[in-house]
Amino acid sequence: MILGTWLFTKMRGELVGTDMEGNRYFQEKRAVAGRRRKRWVMYNGEAEATRVPPDWHGWLHHTTDSPPPQGGLPRRTWQKEHVRNLSGTDLAYRPPGSTLVSGGDKPKPAYEAWRPS
Repeated sequence: MILGTWLFTKMRGELVGTDMEGNRYFQEKRAVAGRRRKRWVMYNGEAEATRVPPDWHGWLHHTTDSPPPQGGLPRRTWQKEHVRNLSGTDLAYRPPGSTLVSGGDKPKPAYEAWRPS
């Protein structure tokens, strides 16, 4: 956490809520006429924007006026749970034929390179 952000949060911020990962969401205490109140997140651990769930993302970007209820918005049966971006980790998706796939034989290309005779 950066000292300036922590100090700004202590002086001007009011806690609005937290999510399942422990991230805390704030907004400015005072509203200024003709201007929206600033909103921000203090991450629990690594500051990674993909750790913000969709419910809170909408609130942070002023898509909704009210913060989501504790535990999040109700989910439909076809909706998946939020997963942060896994690129650069061992859990990242690696398609067949990728040079980063570990173990096993690599699939052969669907074509044969041209060779001059």
